[in-house]
Amino acid sequence: MINFLDRLTAATIAAMRWLALPLVLLLFLQWPLRDLVHGFSREANDLGQVVFALFVAVSVTAATRAGTHLAADALAQRYSPASRRRVRQAGALIGLIPWALFVLWSSRASVTESLALLERFPDTANPGYFLIKLSLWLMAVLIVLEAIIEIARPLPEGDA
Repeated sequence: MINFLDRLTAATIAAMRWLALPLVLLLFLQWPLRDLVHGFSREANDLGQVVFALFVAVSVTAATRAGTHLAADALAQRYSPASRRRVRQAGALIGLIPWALFVLWSSRASVTESLALLERFPDTANPGYFLIKLSLWLMAVLIVLEAIIEIARPLPEGDA
């Protein structure tokens, strides 16, 4: 089961990393659309917000998996690999999982209402605003999955 969750999380990150390209394109296009075409810049902005929300939701877990996420490891560098691993597991268990579950629980009314209404952007009435709120759940679910993977992954043979 852990291998399945690991592959699912990795596949989600691999698929979503390509959102960086349309994000950059949408950010670039806003100026020419506004000043040269005189239209569609607000639509590009709204779509860019959706793409950005999804990209950031996945990026948090991607950074954690890559070991590039912010970490206070000045002291932990002196620990053995097994001790560092146990600290990461404890952090996942007592920090990440409760926080992510709190985010899911506390945002449930807002996200479910937005999803049920297929909420639109308030300023433009363009569709898709609900995807920004749904990306919060994507981020929290991926954090929970990564924490479970971290906790359940067996220690390497030499680190026991």
